[in-house]
Amino acid sequence: MTPSEKRVAAPELITDRWFNSKSSVTLAGLRGRPVLLHTFQMLCPGCVSHAIPQAQKIATMLRDTDLAVIGLHTVFEHHAAMTPVSLEAFIHEYRIAFPVGVDKAGTSGPIPQTMAVYRFRGTPSTVLIDRHGFIRHHGFGQEDDIALGLRIGMLLAEDAPVAGSANTEAAGDGCGDGVCHLKAGETI
Repeated sequence: MTPSEKRVAAPELITDRWFNSKSSVTLAGLRGRPVLLHTFQMLCPGCVSHAIPQAQKIATMLRDTDLAVIGLHTVFEHHAAMTPVSLEAFIHEYRIAFPVGVDKAGTSGPIPQTMAVYRFRGTPSTVLIDRHGFIRHHGFGQEDDIALGLRIGMLLAEDAPVAGSANTEAAGDGCGDGVCHLKAGETI
């Protein structure tokens, strides 16, 4: 990120309930981890054909990293057809394993609350949030696999936790157990 780029903190998600999670997922609770927020609707053709499979593939391929993949079912049309009961069946049938929140209904119209706060133009939408809670990418529509993969890779590489980092931080010199780790931008 260049100094001229404005850093925007990711607003907290406003949800009614969560699937595939024993408790509510919050961005505050995920602080320190990069986050891929994937928004969708069950009746969105682009979501079903591309975005949901893409999010599932990312979650599977990067399960051994600290990337948090979360879904947000954000219904702004066909409200009667896309109920939590229907969503639960959809999640089961499509074998979605990552946590999925239900965007809370809007207070004065059809647009759900998180959708309004993030100013999503529709679904699918993809938001990448860095370890510090700042939005680094806000995309709408079909995301190119390679471009999204590069963005995620860059987020994972930034300030990535390093095994033994508690010891290296305490030492103050970036070295611990005979191994030295450079932070982004440092040179030897």
